[in-house]
Amino acid sequence: MSNKNQPEVPTMTYLHIDHIGMTFKTSNGPLNILDNVDLKVSKGEFVSLIGHSGCGKSTVLNVVAGLLEATTGGVLLENREVNEPGPDRAVVFQNHSLLPWLTVYENVRLAVDQVFGKVHTRRERKKRTLHYLELMHMGHALERRPAEISGGMKQRVGIARALAMEPKVLLMDEPFGALDSLTRSHMQDTLMEIQAYLQNTVVMITHDVDEAVLLSDRIVMMSNGPSATIGQVLPIDLVRPRHRVELADDPAYNRYRGAVFQFLHDRQENLTIAKPTKSAVLRMAAG
Repeated sequence: MSNKNQPEVPTMTYLHIDHIGMTFKTSNGPLNILDNVDLKVSKGEFVSLIGHSGCGKSTVLNVVAGLLEATTGGVLLENREVNEPGPDRAVVFQNHSLLPWLTVYENVRLAVDQVFGKVHTRRERKKRTLHYLELMHMGHALERRPAEISGGMKQRVGIARALAMEPKVLLMDEPFGALDSLTRSHMQDTLMEIQAYLQNTVVMITHDVDEAVLLSDRIVMMSNGPSATIGQVLPIDLVRPRHRVELADDPAYNRYRGAVFQFLHDRQENLTIAKPTKSAVLRMAAG
């Protein structure tokens, strides 16, 4: 489907996950999690990673975040090697990780001060904090503490905190997985609004096919582990802004949705008939 309203994706590689492999040492010998994962992401692109549990999605994200070092290959962001955590890559996990003794405002302000404390005035840092909380529709709850707000609101604060750091890449590991379906829908809509406004680069892990198709410019489908790699990359050519009600009967949307389900279904059959791993045998023997 042609999309005249969507800006052209730049051809220059912004983020390059460059043929990474990951092997962990275990008591039962080396365990290869990832094998030759290679992905180029353009600036402003929204990419989702999807696949069955154990396919290494979170490992990929942690390598990009600098929380893990790949056994082989590496990650380049604007042609600079990523080898440690940094404010240019903010991570939003399923668990919001807010500090319970701080208010909503203070949780975001703490991150802003850490990143911009030496380059922005107090007034500028306050303005930045309020700006991103307003973007996430949390301006009404500045003085509340995490225990006084809902799960969806906590996640909004977590995303506001990440965005306020103005990262080059926003990394999200199933950010809405713990939310009820209605709250999750609202959060997806908010994320689409924010991404359209900021034009930031997003890499997100999800297990939700509809979420992946609704939000993404491309869906990266991972093969089963161990030794998981990229099985297929599906470009999503749907006009933005996207509205879930209108897309429900859209033939292209349903084709994309069907393609992802088919990929996952085929891999599920492989999981079913595959021989059990050594660790699985040990678990069965123990229990």
